[in-house]
Amino acid sequence: MTGAEVLDVAYDAIWVMIKTAAPVMFIALSVGLLIALFQALTQIQEMTLTFVPKIIAIFLALFAFLPFMGESLGGLMQRIAERIAGLA
Repeated sequence: MTGAEVLDVAYDAIWVMIKTAAPVMFIALSVGLLIALFQALTQIQEMTLTFVPKIIAIFLALFAFLPFMGESLGGLMQRIAERIAGLA
């Protein structure tokens, strides 16, 4: 395996990692921003108010995006397995 092929696999893996993590991270960021805005407007400084809605939103986002995430990771594994089989 040449250096260019290694970089190609690494680029593909990093791109898949970004694609799979981005939806959940954006949802967590937006829920956190909304909760921070709500806390600033109402002056409620309850610590559990920040964690519980974020955990629920992340769980729902994982549940909703799990097929897409599995398809992306499965496609990456398929491409890597084809490269390994091509080298043998």
